[in-house]
Parts: sequence; structure tokens; C-alpha cells
Amino acid sequence: MESRKAKKHGSTSQLLREDFDAGPTNLDCIEPGLWLGNLTAAMDLELLEERKINYILTVDSCPLPRVILSVPSIHNMFIQVTDIPCEDLLSHFEEAYKFIANGQENGVVLVHCYFGISRSATIVIAYFMKKYQISFDEAFERVKKQRRFVGPNKGFEAQLRLYERMGCTINKSNAQFRMFRLKVAADKVRKVKILPQDCLDVVRPDPALITVKPDPLVYRCCRCRRIVASASNLLPHVAREKPTWKNEDWPPVVNNEDKPLCMMTYFIEPLSWMKSVLQSVEGKIYCPKCNSKIGSFSWIMGCQCPCGAKVSPAFYLVPSKVEWSNFVQNVQVTV
Repeated sequence: MESRKAKKHGSTSQLLREDFDAGPTNLDCIEPGLWLGNLTAAMDLELLEERKINYILTVDSCPLPRVILSVPSIHNMFIQVTDIPCEDLLSHFEEAYKFIANGQENGVVLVHCYFGISRSATIVIAYFMKKYQISFDEAFERVKKQRRFVGPNKGFEAQLRLYERMGCTINKSNAQFRMFRLKVAADKVRKVKILPQDCLDVVRPDPALITVKPDPLVYRCCRCRRIVASASNLLPHVAREKPTWKNEDWPPVVNNEDKPLCMMTYFIEPLSWMKSVLQSVEGKIYCPKCNSKIGSFSWIMGCQCPCGAKVSPAFYLVPSKVEWSNFVQNVQVTV
């Protein structure tokens, strides 16, 4: 690891911000054209020039100072995240990969966060996983060999392992990824009491709308027979077990005799016809056609099924209020 002590305020190449205390400049060459370091390194103009660094990927709570961002020869990318396990870095892996790959083709890249330990290391590990088609464990060891104190927090490590299970790509139809995004959305709703715009992807399309490939298995309101959910919207659970995207064996399969699915409560994804889930922390779910109460939701508290399984966030339909239908033509209905 290369390091140098921070220069005094009078130095023209050392740019400080008021909350800056990331320690002396330190960075390590992970492979030719790719460096991993701390914030101090990214703010050291002399160092950047020495190493011929012309691409900087910042993974931090705030961007670099304008003086650095305005350097014509340096290309910048900013991913705004804090170093806490519930932050979503996974959704940024693909754009980060493209930036780093392009940077290595056209120069030298520095990936940094505040200390260069967790957030930036996570991005570089994900980059190695995709570039070399290797496992998380192998990518972690390769990066750690070059920078000994790298250590993604537990949440980022779980995201890297999910990335591996998805084949080092972002598969938005993957059940575990969709549940992961739901948890991210719930954490944000907890803070701002409303579903943020950047989490609207967790709200699935209305299954009652006409579609090219309709799901033949749907739930209908018992009273008016309006389609309210499809089988693909179901979030299955096993009695007394809390479903989580971190488990490799989630979602459970229908024909597992050792762990049969519980159907005492129908937990589903939030759907676009559920207008209240966009603006409220919790509430009742009413049929959009006849206004019958068919379920409830809670972004924060979740719900405990009679079987003992705790699901959070929870959007559920009461089995006695809805019925199954398996006629494909019945899906071809407009709201």
C-alpha cells in the first residue's frame, strides 16, 4: 500500500473539505489500470497526475469538491451511498462495471470511498466477479491480496453473493432481487414515510391489464371477480420461517415435502392498483373495482402469518376474500 501524509492547507495540490478526516493518502494497485483507495487519494492532484489517473469513481455520501470535478482531464462517476448494510449498492454494479471497464481501456481508474475499505472495495470485487466470471470468494481474495484491509460490510457481502447467484448480472425478474429491492424500499419508507421515486420499481404492473403473455393463474376478488394479483406476484413462505432474499434456497418450491408452502395468508408484491401503498406506511387493501376490503399492508411493521412466519414489509390478501382462477382468457380484461 502506498501512502503519504496529508499536506498543509497552504499546498496548492491538497484540497480539503470541512468534514475531511480520512487519514493520510493511501491507495493500492489492484491490477494494471485500476487503483483502490481512500478519499484523501482522490483529492490529491499531485498523486493523481503521478499515477496518470484520469477516471475517478466515488462511492461516498457526498461527491468530490468541485475543484476536482472540474479538472478537464478527469472523468468522474458518483454513487451516493453510506456505509450501512441496508444500503443498495447492488443496483449500481452494472453502471460501475461499464465505467471502470471504459476507464481501463482509456486510461487509469481510481475507485474510492471514505476509507477505501467497504463501499469502494465492494464495487471492485463486483467488477472482478463479472470481468473474470469468478465467485465472490475468489474475487474477494484477489482484491484483498492487493489491499489487505478491504472488508465489505455484511449487507454488501450479501449483495455480492446474490450478484453471484444471478450470474454476475442484474436480473430484475429474479425473485430474490425483487425481495431485496422491497427491503431497500421499506428502509427508505421508514425514513421519509412515503415510497421514494427511486423505489417505484418495486411496484409491479396491474395483472388485470391486457398483456401479451398473461399469467394463467390469478387471484380474483370474491365479490366482483376483478383480477387483483397473479401467481407470479406471490411471495411464498414456509410455516414459522421468515422469508429473506439472503437465503440461497429462497423462494421455497411447491413440491418440497420437508418444507411445504403455507397458504394461510397470501403475501404478494405491491401492485400499481394499490394507490395507498405509494403514500402511506400502512393501511388496508381494497378491491379497486368494488371497494371490498381484501387485505392489508405495512411497510415497516410487517405482518405475522397465523403459521408463525413474520414477513416485512408485508402486502397480503386474505384467502377468504379472493379466489383462484386459471382461465387464460379471463386475464384479458381492462380495469
